Amino acid sequence: MGNRTELVMFVSVLSLVFSMTTQGVVFDNNKALVSALTYGRNYVEKSTRNNLEQPSTITQQSYYNTNEASLKNPALLSTANTTKSTNLRTIFKQVENSVVQITSKLPTPTSNALNPQSPNTTALGSGFVYDNQGHIITNGHVVGDARIVDVTFVNGNRYAAKVIGTDIYGDIAVLQILQNTTQQRQLLSSLKPVVIGNSSNLEVGDQVIAIGNPFGLSDTMTTGIVSGVGRLLPGSGFSIPNAIQTDAPINPGNSGGPLLNMQGEVIGMNTAILSGTDAFSGIGFAIPSNTIKRIAPSLIEKGQFVHPYLGLSGATLTSDLAENLTGPATNLKGVYVDTITENGPADKAGVRGSTVDQYAKKRPGDIIIGVDGHNISRIDDFISYIQQNSPGDNITLTVYRNGHTVDLNATLAARPSLLPFLTIRLAPSSPIPVPPRQQPSLPTPHS
Repeated sequence: MGNRTELVMFVSVLSLVFSMTTQGVVFDNNKALVSALTYGRNYVEKSTRNNLEQPSTITQQSYYNTNEASLKNPALLSTANTTKSTNLRTIFKQVENSVVQITSKLPTPTSNALNPQSPNTTALGSGFVYDNQGHIITNGHVVGDARIVDVTFVNGNRYAAKVIGTDIYGDIAVLQILQNTTQQRQLLSSLKPVVIGNSSNLEVGDQVIAIGNPFGLSDTMTTGIVSGVGRLLPGSGFSIPNAIQTDAPINPGNSGGPLLNMQGEVIGMNTAILSGTDAFSGIGFAIPSNTIKRIAPSLIEKGQFVHPYLGLSGATLTSDLAENLTGPATNLKGVYVDTITENGPADKAGVRGSTVDQYAKKRPGDIIIGVDGHNISRIDDFISYIQQNSPGDNITLTVYRNGHTVDLNATLAARPSLLPFLTIRLAPSSPIPVPPRQQPSLPTPHS
């Protein structure tokens, strides 16, 4: 059996495989197209455990100065390591009471037609306290279709929480602890919300900390660095922009837990890994904190977040895709437009997609080389820019067409229903097989 590379989204459910199709992000052109976010080989915890913690700002300058000096003087290396360990312990204690374990009940699939009743399994994930009103942030795939889940703190106290909003496109969900009892109401006064940091300040090489409940092991910390920024994650029909790549070990059960900087601030939410074995292999991804800060308030207020929509699919222009272009296209950079949604914003603006001639040969469409005066060289940049806008905003697309540049004005709309972009309805109680391997000639993320 050949190696399989896939993006695995964590939620601990026994034998639960849950895929969300995307329109093509290639991590390895010679191997496999990552065409799904998959819950794979998950873990069942029959008895609920606990988890929670709180961050605050601490000064790290002394550590960095010591660490730099240790490179010049090996005698200081031991002191630097001790200082680092002390700082990690301090951060862990600050955040410990703000990280929770999330438990939801999912029906176990049964093949017994005579007895459709089936026992429940326990799905485990992580989350963190967002405010003093009892709101908890986690991944959308952690809660699935559940409406009520259990939230367990590090001291073992467990509370029921309602899922008040889910953004399936951004894989973000907001819970709120119910206040039906005196104990639940008293909890609100003792909550310790995390400090949400600025993910746009991250640079490759920055140290980061992940806290969560891998395999149901509550109150777990792992460390690593930022391996990359601005990654494009395959999502539910639409890609998730600006993801943080990290080598901090994260595993099933870590989903929804915080990724912290060395000041104890949340700069991301652990969400997925790239792996051929469903286990961590050194490449993990987190949704950036700036995305959470943008989406969470809307989920709390309205129960949903409306994303902007342009109505096209495309890919970063490569030499292979550019070989059929007419005109002087040497060193041209931009986004190759593949398909256009009929009557969508791009269609109304006059953007042209690729076509197929009578010889079944694909002819290229427009190449988007700029948006609102900003140069565009990758699909990642393009989707990220679009997502910074709102439905109703006007944008100007600069496209390369037949050897000339043309400016086109488009008005962004609200994203349509998710369902047309899914091959299968999202149903956590029904296992969905991993999509077959495929290697289309043109990966086409939507925007």
